[in-house]
Amino acid sequence: MSMKKNKIIRLTASYLIIAFMSFIVIYPLLWVVGSSLNPGQSLSGSTMFPENPTLDHYKYLFDLEKSNYVHWYWNSLKISTLTMILTVITVSLTAYSFSRYRFVGRKNGLLTFLILQMIPNFAALIAIFVLATRTGLIDTHLGLILVYVGGQIPMNTWLMKGYLDTIPKELDESAKMDGASHLRVFWQIVMPLAKPIVAVVALFSFIAPFGDFILARILLRTDEKFTMAVGLYEMVAKQFGNEFTKFAAGSVLIAIPIAALFLMFQKYFVSGLTAGGTKG
Repeated sequence: MSMKKNKIIRLTASYLIIAFMSFIVIYPLLWVVGSSLNPGQSLSGSTMFPENPTLDHYKYLFDLEKSNYVHWYWNSLKISTLTMILTVITVSLTAYSFSRYRFVGRKNGLLTFLILQMIPNFAALIAIFVLATRTGLIDTHLGLILVYVGGQIPMNTWLMKGYLDTIPKELDESAKMDGASHLRVFWQIVMPLAKPIVAVVALFSFIAPFGDFILARILLRTDEKFTMAVGLYEMVAKQFGNEFTKFAAGSVLIAIPIAALFLMFQKYFVSGLTAGGTKG
């Protein structure tokens, strides 16, 4: 009887903790959504559940004559998508090299990556700004993408290398005995088995630039080239900026691509280390 009682207590405590954490996450989201539906511009009179909800703020954001929000949204999607693609390619090749090959400087290279991943990008803002200025990459999306990709490599290389180390090397050797080249082993043997970690790297490398503000604010100058984070900030930071409800509407729409990408990769997240381990 006591064991059953303890089980009920643990189960109840678990549900209470889950409910509390869910409240912490959902409560501010409800406020943002509610604020985006409130009429007017100020947040002082906003409520979580407005009496007269309106979609005027969303219509304003997509009015090309009044707002550059669509340009900002497209810029963020373009930068994040290209960063994700380039990061997955470079990290996959780098992690595969460190995992499968033994070469001079391998340990020092891994140690360097370990140190670099402890230093955030904004700690090198001055160096990044000077480098972008001298290379003519100020106010260009290319410069921002290169900075994002470079910043993603150290951490994600360690992450993917640890996963690739769990894939048996006997598979590589067996394929090479059948005449497969190094590139074919990488592309047709290792990468299909590494889909879960590739999905994780892809999601992380998309989210980071999509929500970044500091680097984008330093490198971008013209309104048409702003990302969403910078554009929305400028909307409320100017001298007479009081468009907080429009800011809330813009913030709500930011979650759509990230949620879509997460749902797309969800099956790879739950598949774990055994994903792709069975023959078709």
